[in-house]
Amino acid sequence: MMFVDGENFTIEGQKFATAANLTLFGGKHWKEDVYLWFPGLLGRQTSFISAQLGRDVNETAVRAHYYTSVSGNEEVIRETERALWALEFHAEVFKKPQGERAKRVDITLARDMLSHAYQHHYDIAVLIAGDGDYVPLVDAVKKNGKMVVVAFFGGRGLNESLKLAADNFFDLSPWFTERWELERDERAAGPS
Repeated sequence: MMFVDGENFTIEGQKFATAANLTLFGGKHWKEDVYLWFPGLLGRQTSFISAQLGRDVNETAVRAHYYTSVSGNEEVIRETERALWALEFHAEVFKKPQGERAKRVDITLARDMLSHAYQHHYDIAVLIAGDGDYVPLVDAVKKNGKMVVVAFFGGRGLNESLKLAADNFFDLSPWFTERWELERDERAAGPS
């Protein structure tokens, strides 16, 4: 199963894109400060991670969870849920006050990752996050006999303790760059 701290991933992904001079295109894969994902990739597709692990890992996750928050009314929340659902995510979208982070993202992700581990719904958890607050969660999931892969930007926003707590680490930076450069090139080429 995949668990994405969408707030953390979006904030750091936007910073990474700026530093790498990448253009993010709003729409299906990005809504500023709300959600971000890889163009041409659905949420349950994990082949880019499983290939690096060199193990016999499924190329599609049983389920992919995406946690984020948004300022706005119920329609804005539903619109975000629909956009993430279209990317094959089970979305948890919380209302947040303007300019603040919603604490429910971290708590809900931790609850779900831990409860699914104890119910034996997965063997491997892919956690897309860089926040060191997840270290106790990773430790608890591993104590339950599950493998944890942390995937995040290697040089930006990644807490070293989280990386070291995981069984494996996958640096998303090259993959993220490649997918957004391909999106840019396809847009420049126009319709085929």
